Amino acid sequence: MATPLVHRVARTMGRYAPLSLAETSWDNVGTLLEPPKPRKGNRILLTIDLSAPVLAEALADEQVSVILAYHPAIFRGIKRFSLSDHTQRTVLECAAAGIGIYSPHTSLDACEGGINDWLAQGCGSGTVEPITPADNPPEVNRVKKHLRLEHLRLASYTPEKPVHSIAICAGSGASMLGGVKADVYLTGEMSHHEVLAALHSDTSVILCEHSNSERGFLSQVLQPYLQKAFEKEGQEPVDVVVSKVDRDPLCVV
Repeated sequence: MATPLVHRVARTMGRYAPLSLAETSWDNVGTLLEPPKPRKGNRILLTIDLSAPVLAEALADEQVSVILAYHPAIFRGIKRFSLSDHTQRTVLECAAAGIGIYSPHTSLDACEGGINDWLAQGCGSGTVEPITPADNPPEVNRVKKHLRLEHLRLASYTPEKPVHSIAICAGSGASMLGGVKADVYLTGEMSHHEVLAALHSDTSVILCEHSNSERGFLSQVLQPYLQKAFEKEGQEPVDVVVSKVDRDPLCVV
């Protein structure tokens, strides 16, 4: 009997981003939905968020039997299932369609070669550490090119000022970066007052919006890794694709 694809995903992701690395005191990671009657398709859809457009994309493609959503589709405890609630409706529709859901979230942040290491690659040369000493000042254009973005948000960034250290955190970085001494913070989002606190500590801030600091990792790193990993298994072929409709909910207009 063939191994359900969601089990193969969990096993393969467990080797790359062990769930033991996740912040399980508050995060919800791993296999979030194992459908009783899985779809027969062997396609995995990668996405940052399991939004309504991504769900529609998965339902329309009968080959998709697993959604690997970086952000957990189920985050807080669910006491009932109702179609009036977006999260609950999403889980119900996936279960009814036979689509499993897996989320790596903070395990993928913390693992070697994970999202934060990938984000650091956009900052220039240097040794990748929790705080990255850089040989040259980071170039905003390089970060924009790495993330494939036209715009970033900057606070008190001056190209003339030498940059010796950059603190990096994908997603929402204030809780991790607050109090860390660095010349620059690079993260997805921080609140107004969190940015002010950084500036008062003589730290510049580069913001690229929450999921924009994560999304490029899917196509540049995770998709090719998973495709090769499944090919090496010697089991039934698997097709790994990145969502075409997943995007940050905020845009510059």
